[in-house]
Amino acid sequence: MSRDVPPELASLLAHHDPVRRDVAWDAFVARYSKLLLLIAREFGGSHDDAMDRYAVILERLREDDFRRLRVWEGDRRSAITTWLGVIARRVCLDELRRRYGRAGRGDGADDIAARRERRRLVDLVTEELVPDIDAPDAHGTVAAAELALRRSELRVRLEQCVNELAPDDQLLLTLRFRDDRSAAEIAPIVGMPSAFHVYRRINKVASLLRDALRRRGVEDPVP
Repeated sequence: MSRDVPPELASLLAHHDPVRRDVAWDAFVARYSKLLLLIAREFGGSHDDAMDRYAVILERLREDDFRRLRVWEGDRRSAITTWLGVIARRVCLDELRRRYGRAGRGDGADDIAARRERRRLVDLVTEELVPDIDAPDAHGTVAAAELALRRSELRVRLEQCVNELAPDDQLLLTLRFRDDRSAAEIAPIVGMPSAFHVYRRINKVASLLRDALRRRGVEDPVP
């Protein structure tokens, strides 16, 4: 089923004059900004985080002479709002994967902030996977210094394990543990059919992390 091109989009794609195109772009953004902002906010974080994602969505829509919008115009089998929703969510997912992915050399301020967030995530995952990390042994004889050493060693190794996860699994942990989102909220964000599938994947990721810790010589609940 072919659909009519909204007048704002038709005007945007038809004009080549920079001034007229900017006017058309402003009209297009005004019409669809509410939808794009809602999607940007779906992915959690602060107001600034959501606005950053919103800005990236707009940037991706504009790049390559509005290539993504021209793809819809040439197809038109889905509603423009559906198509924009797909694009916006993909952009947000890519941005989160980039932010919470592995660190590289020459990292800037954004990368340093991302690593700080990963360390926070590791702390939250640690509490979930090994809740007894701060508990004394059965005889109550583990000294504070030894507990601190165990805690430090475990978190260093767990951070390595988390960083080795696939980007989608890192994002899943971020949404669940850092952003404290429910499985029902997470499912549409990551494209899973139901909350059950989210729980199942989280359990699988937890198992993967425990196995990775054991390969590093860490036994439950502490190293």
